[in-house]
Amino acid sequence: MATQRKHLVKDFNPYITCYICKGYLIKPTTVTECLHTFCKTCIVQHFEDSNDCPRCGNQVHETNPLEMLRLDNTLEEIIFKLVPGLREQELERESEFWKKNKPQENGQDTSKVDKPKADEEGDENQDDKDYHRSDPQIAICLDCLRNNGQSGDNVVKGLMKKFIRCSTRVTVGTIKKFLSLKLKLPSSYELDVLCNGEIMGKDHTMEFIYMTRWRLRGENFRCLNCSASQVCSQDGPLYQSYPMVLQYRPRIDFG
Repeated sequence: MATQRKHLVKDFNPYITCYICKGYLIKPTTVTECLHTFCKTCIVQHFEDSNDCPRCGNQVHETNPLEMLRLDNTLEEIIFKLVPGLREQELERESEFWKKNKPQENGQDTSKVDKPKADEEGDENQDDKDYHRSDPQIAICLDCLRNNGQSGDNVVKGLMKKFIRCSTRVTVGTIKKFLSLKLKLPSSYELDVLCNGEIMGKDHTMEFIYMTRWRLRGENFRCLNCSASQVCSQDGPLYQSYPMVLQYRPRIDFG
């Protein structure tokens, strides 16, 4: 009968500890570009100052490295099974953190500061009625991209009204939800949104896409304070005289 070999937890430390904080991996998150894994909090904080992987130094993404992160739930379960009491300790720390920080907002203890109810309702109603109309606006054309009879083309059709005007803060993820609602797609149905043939990430805002991907940027802009027939030479809020074109299609799985 073969004897079972026993291993100490420390034998696995190189594989289950974070390179940044040197502790056990909590919510292990892998960088898809180089497959190095860190604690979620550690790598997110690192990407606030740098776009490079802290372990190998390779650039993860030119503009938004957070898009290249993936949670590894399987590794998390393995670590919790390997390290006795780690799950319970982490849940206790998380509970204490929220008990300490939840009552505080903007540096003040909300339990001690009673805001008039009427003022709160007024502020909420005012925010609700704005619908980001005070944000800089952008005109967009949502065009259906056909893929030569690919599966799903019969479901994804062109919009009856493909021109929209929205806040520059709107993300691609919101555009996908808008398309799913208008086209009455199943909740599990995935779409790709492209600009100039390049697939856009779900966290990309319209402003980011316009500034970095749209080829016709900077031409024929007009001032919001002037009439549509004249071009203003003064500094001021601008808008497009033609829309930025985004294309959508059924999601293509390359993997």
